[in-house]
Amino acid sequence: MTLKVAKRGNVPPFIVMDVMRAADEREAAGEDVLHLEVGQPGTSAPEAVIKAAELALREDNIGYTVALGIPKLRERISRHYQNFYGLTVSPDNIAVTGGSSCGFILAFLAAFDAGDRVALASPGYPAYRNILLGVGVEVIDIPVGPDTNFQPTPDELDSIEGEIDGLIIASPSNPAGTMISSNKLQYLVEHCRDRGIRLISDEIYHGLTYEQEATSALSFTNDAIIINSFSKYFSMTGWRLGWMIVPDALLRAVECLAQNLFISPPTLSQLAAVAAFDCTQEINNNINRYTDNRKLLLEELPKAGFNKLASADGGFYIYADISEMSEDSDDFCKRMLAETGVAATPGIDFDPTRGHRYVRFSFAGTTQDMAEAARRLNVWLK
Repeated sequence: MTLKVAKRGNVPPFIVMDVMRAADEREAAGEDVLHLEVGQPGTSAPEAVIKAAELALREDNIGYTVALGIPKLRERISRHYQNFYGLTVSPDNIAVTGGSSCGFILAFLAAFDAGDRVALASPGYPAYRNILLGVGVEVIDIPVGPDTNFQPTPDELDSIEGEIDGLIIASPSNPAGTMISSNKLQYLVEHCRDRGIRLISDEIYHGLTYEQEATSALSFTNDAIIINSFSKYFSMTGWRLGWMIVPDALLRAVECLAQNLFISPPTLSQLAAVAAFDCTQEINNNINRYTDNRKLLLEELPKAGFNKLASADGGFYIYADISEMSEDSDDFCKRMLAETGVAATPGIDFDPTRGHRYVRFSFAGTTQDMAEAARRLNVWLK
């Protein structure tokens, strides 16, 4: 007799991880790779974080913590909101998580029931869609493009047939790197509130902006769920640590879910992360490098033939329309890796319908790698 396999595991792969594997296999075979595929800072955690981790390893038992995180870290995150945004956030409303990924799982389980309908921009971060599908929530795509700066608008929400229970936004976004201006964000927040739509705001790229400062949805509402992370701005991807700002009505649900699903966030990472907020100079140095990388690619990619680029307001991504070169982004990226050593992510990872016409480049690596990648692509496509 064949044993049952649950349908919830039948979700699409996270394609960028497949690209990473192919790039690693190429490197293992002795060939070089320029990594523009993954959204991972090319720098390690700030030095003070590493020192704090070393001290904790010697002096702390590294046991379980409470499910929502150690008080010292929650208090420091609270202070960060006052310093960074001028917002007052109670430590009681902060839940520390095992990266933003755990935050999304907790948010979706606490806010939505199976069969609910949640809207999101397409292109968008693929894990939103795949986690929602895994927990039985219906995903409603909002096709966005250059006309709305690759961001959803109230008019597009109103065009959706039937009621929706939630909306996920990201500003800066992945893969396009575009942002929602403060006044448009306020309008979107109010639109959701008036229609009873639960808003989840992904703010993990806050701090990594180039033309304007990012505005938190918390500036306009206490009912939104805010997701953030130590991975991007603080350059701590492998430490698997993030946080949520949770509305009062959902706090106990999130706590109980966290207790049962994860017990607690990584203790060593929590103890070390308290120091991250005092590493401004190192973080600014990273942002200066991203700024240089962004400028270089925005100048050089069009010379290679990538003439239609999203605005790349924040984060460290450039989303390129390749429809004049190829209608198969997966094949395009495979050939690009094989023939140039440049690894990038096909747009189908972010937009199942139109992503075959797009490629995402990450500029989180070294400026030297960005310059060499641009040179190789120019030669390859000419």
